[in-house]
Amino acid sequence: MARIFSGVQPTGDLHLGNYLGAIRNWVRLQDDYECLFCIVDLHAITVWQDPKELTANTRSVAAALLAAGVDAKRHILFNQSQVPGHAELAWIFNCVARLGWLNRMTQFKEKAGKNRENASVGLYAYPNLMAADILLYKATHVPVGDDQKQHLELARDIAQKFNNDFGVDFFPMIEPLIFGAGTRVMSLRDGKAKMSKSEPSEMSRINFTDDADAIARKIQKAKTDPHPLPAAPAEFKDRPEAANLMGIYAALADADIGAVCQRFGGKQFSAFKKELAELAIAKLTPIRDEMVRLMADPAHVDGVLAAGTKRARAIAEPILAEVHDIVGLLRVCAPRKC
Repeated sequence: MARIFSGVQPTGDLHLGNYLGAIRNWVRLQDDYECLFCIVDLHAITVWQDPKELTANTRSVAAALLAAGVDAKRHILFNQSQVPGHAELAWIFNCVARLGWLNRMTQFKEKAGKNRENASVGLYAYPNLMAADILLYKATHVPVGDDQKQHLELARDIAQKFNNDFGVDFFPMIEPLIFGAGTRVMSLRDGKAKMSKSEPSEMSRINFTDDADAIARKIQKAKTDPHPLPAAPAEFKDRPEAANLMGIYAALADADIGAVCQRFGGKQFSAFKKELAELAIAKLTPIRDEMVRLMADPAHVDGVLAAGTKRARAIAEPILAEVHDIVGLLRVCAPRKC
């Protein structure tokens, strides 16, 4: 069976964009792939994190993934820092990747902004760690959104250069899994900006922790325009808020966006928002309730992560040992014996 690796950062509450863009797809992939789902806490610390918040967020993200349907018995759920091979292989890849490759990474430029000289080395080398995350398990497929395509291409370049440098056919050429509707959910306050944990306004996003009243209130106050709803997707031009809200409805309902436009086209936003809120509450409230139940039992969540860590290490350590041999790093004892 083909193997998937995918990760999410524990840097705040997961939200609707995370669910529709990634997590729901992870759940659906579980019948067709061997899956490793990773809470990438090492990636999180490329920018400053409060230590206590990082610990709490790691646990809450694990609870959210379980509540959303990740099956930690059939697949592997763990946090990245507990498998040392991620950091070790990332260093080896630091020595394989070229500066010119990293200089082309647009996400570093966006995240570092004008204060680039004060950005951490970790933020700059983030793509090498991402490549290590995937290739440490010889994953064959990675679900990606538009913002991660460039990093996945870099991972492929690193795998190919490693193979060529050492004359081996060791790392696989990773294939992307790109999903359609719902992969890019925009802010409820600005239809041109991606829904984000880092946006200061809580009204910009629907969090996993929001109750029914909060979901309804945020949708009710979501930014709109003064015109009736479009009757066809072609009419979304220059109407980002309409496109976003109708796209969210289509994704939550598993419906074609054209059918949503046909149903609601010509109607006012007020009537549509009422139905969107009802749909969002029906889909998200059960996840929230299960997440609350899991968070009341942190020992259980930690136990799930510990079990996942053990299984992840069992896959990673023999692969990393082979990398040592290929590179020429002297091993004086067997994996897990030192």
